[in-house]
Amino acid sequence: MEKTVMMSERSTLTLPAKEITLYGGYDVLVCGGGPAGCAAAIAAARKGAKTLLIEANYALGGMSTLGMVPTWCPFSDKEKIIYRGIAEEIFLAGKKTTPHVPASQLDWVPIDPEALKVIYDELLFEAGAKVLFGTFLCGALQENGTVTAVLAANKNGLCAYQAKVYIDCTGDADLAYYAGVPCINGDGNGHTQAATHCFELGGVNDRAYLTGPRLHNSNPQSPIHAIVQSGAYKELDDVHFCQSLIRPQTVGFNAGHLFNVDSTDAFSVSEAMRKGRKKAETYCRALHDYCPEAFGNAYVSETAPLMGIRESRRVIGDYVLTKDDYIARRSFPDEIGRNSYYLDIHMSDEEKKATGHKSLRYEKGESHGIPYRCLTPKGITNLLVAGRSISTDRAVQGSTRVMPVCLVTGQAAGTAAALCSEDKPNVHSLDITLLRETLRQDGAYFL
Repeated sequence: MEKTVMMSERSTLTLPAKEITLYGGYDVLVCGGGPAGCAAAIAAARKGAKTLLIEANYALGGMSTLGMVPTWCPFSDKEKIIYRGIAEEIFLAGKKTTPHVPASQLDWVPIDPEALKVIYDELLFEAGAKVLFGTFLCGALQENGTVTAVLAANKNGLCAYQAKVYIDCTGDADLAYYAGVPCINGDGNGHTQAATHCFELGGVNDRAYLTGPRLHNSNPQSPIHAIVQSGAYKELDDVHFCQSLIRPQTVGFNAGHLFNVDSTDAFSVSEAMRKGRKKAETYCRALHDYCPEAFGNAYVSETAPLMGIRESRRVIGDYVLTKDDYIARRSFPDEIGRNSYYLDIHMSDEEKKATGHKSLRYEKGESHGIPYRCLTPKGITNLLVAGRSISTDRAVQGSTRVMPVCLVTGQAAGTAAALCSEDKPNVHSLDITLLRETLRQDGAYFL
């Protein structure tokens, strides 16, 4: 029987007044160092803005490195790369570190997370952005619709950091939420898409893995169906099963679901990490049994230090991108990028039936625009949001949450922040023509 984990009692405590160190003088402050945050900091710094990026962990890249997602979601619309600019730059740099991948392959390209960490480090360093690792955002100060500082904790204790313009790339809209921006968490009633804890198996027989049955759950002959149906592996209760050869004898897995994980609650995420590590060990044992030629000598070489969260808070911005916009392949006068990824909804069958969510897909060459107004949260003059928590409805978030889109919205937010920081910042009144011209000059793609 699974043990019930008791939550601690909750009450309140008033802290005594205390002066803390304030670090200021920055033009742009980026919170969160995942794909969106990295692209935002690179873009802002390349435009000459004095840029600080704070990251809770000790490496950049978020889900593409610490989250150990084994492959990039598609970078093309099945005709051409549409996630361009800094997104394409990072994608191609990372692709050079996986020489076993064909040069023509643009979709579902494997990621070597250790190599990608260095790529992010070098790009931010070369751009001139300052990175502060081990710095956990824990609050924001706001006056009359303007963020005046953020609060964060690190080895220097509780500190404050100040800039002209702030960019929330936390994934959970933490900064926006602390600043009082209206947000929706999942469906607003506690339901979010399932999480996944990624991992790697070493000691894999490459030849047997590559020539054996396709393991993805979309293959009816994949052993994952028999593994789950057998009931012999109690931690494995669904057939979600994506994986790729990352490097010789090492396969990365984005497999299984963890339901009811609230990434805005520390207790919930902590329990999910424990369950995720147990799942990884069980997958390895099951593959020993069902695929001995490929996995007979395999072992869990690493589990991700970051939980794979698909959905949490979304901000309410000046525009909310909707499922109707997606279906209409809509373009916008203020769009800053395009997206062609399908509506990838990770819910239980019961919730899919209750909500009516379906995994809609585009045809070759089709895409929709992403308006700048999805990056501008209501009520705050000097705050932008990039990444999975931009302003969309819940269905579209199943598409815009993925890493290529995060890179695109990150570059747009970083560029906008740099342009705003040159004057009294108001992200809502930025000259859209200037922003789009600047982005286009820097390689971005939109209509």
